[in-house]
Amino acid sequence: MGKLTVGALRVVLGVVLAGTVFVQASMVWTLVSGNDPEDGTLPLTPLRVITILGMVSVQVALVCVWRLVTMVRRGTVFSHTAFRYVDGVIAAIVAAALMWFAVTALNAPGQRADPGVTVIMGGIGVAILGVALLVLVLRTLLTQAVTRDAEASLMRAELDEVI
Repeated sequence: MGKLTVGALRVVLGVVLAGTVFVQASMVWTLVSGNDPEDGTLPLTPLRVITILGMVSVQVALVCVWRLVTMVRRGTVFSHTAFRYVDGVIAAIVAAALMWFAVTALNAPGQRADPGVTVIMGGIGVAILGVALLVLVLRTLLTQAVTRDAEASLMRAELDEVI
């Protein structure tokens, strides 16, 4: 991975991280100050709490991706240390999907006239879980790559002894 790609990715990760922190701070301020009273149409306090927790899951994924990019840049991504960060990304995606399902459940009573919205929101939650499964498949590929790298190192060592 080139320096330009790594730099661009880090800029994007930094901007998204700053955005999530801003959203969290806004939600916490609204909850603490009480300046935005609920009008009864939606349970806003639970939605704000879910938003704060959802931003935490995004932040966990961002930090894990940042660490993986650092490992790629150093050439150490094919090691067992990388699994911790990949597992962190998978856990963050699953947590985000659970948060989305909670939002869907909170929103569902207000959608009795148009239940299709709830079905679509449920489908989006399933798609988010699909992303977690995709990352799990990529983790399996990483496992195979780490195994192959270890085998290649062993064969190089044996070949060095023969020579």
